[in-house]
Amino acid sequence: MNFFTEARSLLKVNIRDYGMYIALFVIMLTFSILTDGLFMSSRNISNLLDATGYIAVLAVGMTLVIVIRHIDLSVGFAAGFMGAIAAIMLSQMGVPFYLTIPIILVLGIVIGMFNGVLVASIGIPSFVSSLAAMLIFRGALLQVTEKTGTIIVKDDQFNAIGNGYLPALGQVGGLNLLSLIIGVFIILFFVYSELSKRKQKLKYKFEVISKQIFAVKLIFVSVIIGYITWILAGYNGFSWTVVITLAVVIIYHFLTTRTVLGRHIYAVGSNPEAAHLSGINVKKITYIVFGSMGMLSALSGILYTSRLQSATTTAGTLFELDAIAAAYVGGVSAAGGVGKITGSIIGAVVMASLSSGMNLLGVGISYQYMIRGAVLALAVIFDVMTRRKRG
Repeated sequence: MNFFTEARSLLKVNIRDYGMYIALFVIMLTFSILTDGLFMSSRNISNLLDATGYIAVLAVGMTLVIVIRHIDLSVGFAAGFMGAIAAIMLSQMGVPFYLTIPIILVLGIVIGMFNGVLVASIGIPSFVSSLAAMLIFRGALLQVTEKTGTIIVKDDQFNAIGNGYLPALGQVGGLNLLSLIIGVFIILFFVYSELSKRKQKLKYKFEVISKQIFAVKLIFVSVIIGYITWILAGYNGFSWTVVITLAVVIIYHFLTTRTVLGRHIYAVGSNPEAAHLSGINVKKITYIVFGSMGMLSALSGILYTSRLQSATTTAGTLFELDAIAAAYVGGVSAAGGVGKITGSIIGAVVMASLSSGMNLLGVGISYQYMIRGAVLALAVIFDVMTRRKRG
């Protein structure tokens, strides 16, 4: 099989995985041309990634929830409420930020587990239970912010999470040195993990792509990582938001692809009855996934509150819809059992890129909502069509 024939067949088989990367590339190229390069400027890309952070974190958790055939509508106002609790602890109770953050994350796990109990043990449909939780958190957020409307956070260390950047450690040709080092490390880690994965497959006589295609994949992804690093290093470097989001992606990608827990989650999503008969504790998996969603909602609330340096009555509005949209655009299947963590992040970046590009072009907010809705509809149509072809 020659190079182009293999590339075409790979693209056809893995169209779900590669489609969103192609879509992101087309969106970025289009907006770069329409804005005369302003879209790909260091400042805009840095702001875009920072604005994506709190939605990307939610999208990671939402991906797993949808994979096991459920939904969580409460994550937006849960994030807003827990962000407000963090603001109260820091501003009114004087709790230091290094205690506030773990307390809020644990609170998130407890809230998520409560949702899991309603769904797995009592048998309430996740749509209904999370809708009820959404209304409760909406009311709770209004309750804790009703006196002032806005709770200002003056803790510089906490606010740095949403607005600060890693120290530069010096400059190289006007570029942030530490960011360049991190970029090189990410590329080396990616190459090493891909090589070890390929080695494992060959060891167990699994089919692998040809050396030429493999080399092209390594070079292409490395160039993309290098280019993004170079853009960020030209501004203020990697922000703490980007670092936290990357850490979440790496941890969850490892959990879903290299652990027994990850295999069980996808088994439950593919066929809950078969998973139960094969000895997998479906209730336990549901608790874990919803608990994880709650923790990531708390983290999202922390990122959003620190970015605004305050908690407001409207915090968390429509976050859940953005997270669901990012998960679907990123390739998660409405039928369950299919979806990647890396895909959900690309989905979040796609949706954020659309908003950023349309803002730069001065597109009205009404048209922005319609375009984003159309993109979401296309993503789900794409999912249905590819599943039908496989079936």
